[in-house]
Amino acid sequence: MELQTSPFLLVFYVTSVICNSGPIADVVIDRYDIPRVCPREVETEDFIRYHFNGSFHVDGKKFDSSHDRGKAFISQVGLGRLITGMDRGLLGMCVNERRRITVPPHLAYGSIGTGGIIPPDAVLVYDVLLLDIWHPDDKVQIRTLSKPESCNRTTVASDFIRYHYNGTLLSGQAFDSSYSRNSTYDTYLGQGDLIKGMDEGLLGMCVGERRVIIVPPFLAYGESGHGTKVPPQATLVFEVLLADVFNPKDDLIVHVKEVPETCTRRTATGDYIRYHYNGTFQDGTAFDSSYQRNSTYNTYIGMGYVIQGMDKALHGLCMGEKRRIIIPPHMAYGENGVGKIIPGSAVLVFDIHVIDFHNPKDPVEIKITHKPQQCDLTSEADDLIQYRYNCSLMDGTLLYSSDQYDSPSTTTLGTNSVILGLEEGLSGMCVGERREVIIPPHWAHGENGAAGVPKSAVLFFELELVDLQKGVPQGYMFVWLGDGPDPLFPAMDLNGDKKVPLEEFSDFIMLQVKEGKGRLRPGVDTDSIIKDMFNNQDVNKDGKIVEEELKPASEEPQQASKDEL
Repeated sequence: MELQTSPFLLVFYVTSVICNSGPIADVVIDRYDIPRVCPREVETEDFIRYHFNGSFHVDGKKFDSSHDRGKAFISQVGLGRLITGMDRGLLGMCVNERRRITVPPHLAYGSIGTGGIIPPDAVLVYDVLLLDIWHPDDKVQIRTLSKPESCNRTTVASDFIRYHYNGTLLSGQAFDSSYSRNSTYDTYLGQGDLIKGMDEGLLGMCVGERRVIIVPPFLAYGESGHGTKVPPQATLVFEVLLADVFNPKDDLIVHVKEVPETCTRRTATGDYIRYHYNGTFQDGTAFDSSYQRNSTYNTYIGMGYVIQGMDKALHGLCMGEKRRIIIPPHMAYGENGVGKIIPGSAVLVFDIHVIDFHNPKDPVEIKITHKPQQCDLTSEADDLIQYRYNCSLMDGTLLYSSDQYDSPSTTTLGTNSVILGLEEGLSGMCVGERREVIIPPHWAHGENGAAGVPKSAVLFFELELVDLQKGVPQGYMFVWLGDGPDPLFPAMDLNGDKKVPLEEFSDFIMLQVKEGKGRLRPGVDTDSIIKDMFNNQDVNKDGKIVEEELKPASEEPQQASKDEL
């Protein structure tokens, strides 16, 4: 209220004096432009920096001007360094205030005048714009504008910091900005690389904190100023946003966010790992994400393929584990950064999720979850089997399932019809047995992956053997399960007429299978196999086999007439 009412009182006083033809008895102050906010007023012993135009009251003629000299006037108030009228007239001023100070002769240069410029008994009028105030006892002023809810660390001397700032004079005139350069200001704190006031004002800050730091001239650039934009004896105002902080002695920081209930194995040097990540700076600004590419980051651990900090942080992880990893720049990309993506001396924050890992020496892992009490017959090479399965990634993502089809999957073991790891997992099973099988990529689809299967993916199979038909060795259509009839032809000649047509040959083979004396190749049409066998024995192609052209089936391989399933 005082600031709002005082101008009217002063103006009224001026008006009354001017209307009076008598001499001016005291300083007359006209505060014709007062800022809305005035955090500080001029007091005795304060130093001030101001611009002025000086003119004579009688005719308005200008006798001096700091504007014309292009340099503000600097002085201390109330200690006789100014004429008495100005010592009084400047008291109570605010920065950016404009006032007109009328000084009578006895409070100016009196009856003598000065230097041929000011005549005797001259009433002087000063139009003043106050630019700056400070006092020798002033300290650095800090005003926090905003602060993050969590602050795990604050700046201390010897830290290296990156921050953005807008720099203005106390009058609000801008002199510098890191934003205009689109680059943070990077420096060590408390090492004398900054002006003293900033070294002090930046202490105790959190990443993401905003504060205003007001630095008096003697803790800034002092009497010399700085360049063309910071004048001598200027109070500086910095609005600062702390983007990053680290110490050269910092090590990796790891925060475990989520660990699976069971963790039978942890990552080690030489393992190959697939993981997702979000990469940000300490202020939360994102610089990279594997999720955006919809592809994991895949690498070997401890072999120098990734930055030092990440190489170290990837040790001791479980499948499915989530961690936050904070990597100081000397363990990341150092002072140079990476192009326009990662600035120099940047602390990197990675939120990672381990999808899977394996070692190139890993075998197929098989866990039997159910086994029938009676298990006399187990699967092996050449057997025809039916099985149910679910195939997932190690994070539980389902890739394929036999439930998606009308019937269980069928394959002949040993024919390279399935990936090697699945072949291994299906071998030695009883009908009704269930297994969980973990297959590393070198036993699965390798570095290239497959349709729907990511590159270098570890696969998790849930298996159940539904049916098992014992097979015959590759290249054979039929094998004896013991010693065959000797001599063979009389046994084949069921009606004893010395000739065996296709129908009689078929009856003979099927009888051997029924009595458990022989076995046909499973998974192939029986009639086709028997016909192929018959044709191989019917040398003269007359539709019947006689003893002279008989070749024992157990002695000569018979090739299938169609591909195996």
